[in-house]
Amino acid sequence: MNRTEKLAKLYPEDILRYSDQLTDKEVDLLVELRKVLEEKIEPVLEEHWKNETFPFDEFKSIVDLGLMDNPDLFINREGEHKVSEYFNMYRLYELARTDPSIATFFAVHAGLGYTTLLLGGSEEQIAHYGPKLASFEMQTCFALTEPEHGSDIAGGISTTAIRDGDSWVINGEKRWIGGAGTADVIPVFAKNPETKEILCFMVPGDAEGLGVEKIDGKIALRLVQNGHITLDNVTVKDDTRLPNITSFKDVSKILYTTRGDVTHIASGTHAGALKSALEYGAARDQFGRSITQFQLIQEKLARMEGNVVTALGLSHRLATLQAAGEFAEVPASIAKMQTARLLRETAALAREIGGGNGITVEHKVARFFGDAEAIYSYEGTHEINSLIIGRYLTGKSAFV
Repeated sequence: MNRTEKLAKLYPEDILRYSDQLTDKEVDLLVELRKVLEEKIEPVLEEHWKNETFPFDEFKSIVDLGLMDNPDLFINREGEHKVSEYFNMYRLYELARTDPSIATFFAVHAGLGYTTLLLGGSEEQIAHYGPKLASFEMQTCFALTEPEHGSDIAGGISTTAIRDGDSWVINGEKRWIGGAGTADVIPVFAKNPETKEILCFMVPGDAEGLGVEKIDGKIALRLVQNGHITLDNVTVKDDTRLPNITSFKDVSKILYTTRGDVTHIASGTHAGALKSALEYGAARDQFGRSITQFQLIQEKLARMEGNVVTALGLSHRLATLQAAGEFAEVPASIAKMQTARLLRETAALAREIGGGNGITVEHKVARFFGDAEAIYSYEGTHEINSLIIGRYLTGKSAFV
């Protein structure tokens, strides 16, 4: 099977062929990833969704592919720490096409956590942590949001870090931190009350005084183990502080970079909802024939496909800009806002095609329907991204 045939089989919904920019090695690795997702991950999703647990044993098969450090991903990219933006787009798209929780867990580690290290760390810190994170020898996450501060976190960080000789004492709480309970090292953002600087520390997951409580009862991303973190006089050495993070502007650079990741996850979730609706429709007979033969169903499918292609276009353009080193606020915000907004429609249409069966996890579309709500709100809510774009258009801030 040649490259064109592989891509056509992988992504029949990619009608405008954005995937053409992938290298042959990247395509081959995506083919391997699809096999792992179909054989290892898909069979256990329903059970883990019901139990609100994460399939760590099966996820090991994804880790073994080396999606962050496989040498094939760094041909002609010597010295780079991260894979190409196009491969990053499609690895997240592929993961989310199967399950947005799997994609989110991966993106928190490979996007938010890893990017925090690369942008904030010293050469020594990157050399120490980088290979361990890239291989998943160590798992990380991203501890920024707090119980009382989500959208206003830029001016509302309550967690404090106070200098004590060659150490820092951290106190506070963090909430909605995906993967916190199993993380080996946690980038924790805190304010120095004396200087008002925003700092970040690579806090060990087993640090004394650090506690993580799992957040239960979610209607979306049920596999992701979100945690409520408490930090009670957690003491860390100064060499755990990332020296290149001293303000929220530095934090924002991380968010601009990884907001693209959420755009790609949203795009893949579009595709997963469409795939599930097509599978359900083909197997569902009413009035003597498959429901996919009815005009109303085909109209819904056509709208969903249009949304998939639109989302792919935004993902691809954002990846192109970021590949050129342009990690800007407004492009990232508009891409995330629009793909997530349209995702609500795509997921709802998939649910409609499922009829009554569309509300049961057994028929898959329900997972995408629920997960669309979380994607709509995380990594910048619709409202916050709208205000960023509105400020750009008018020159006036409407945040307060």
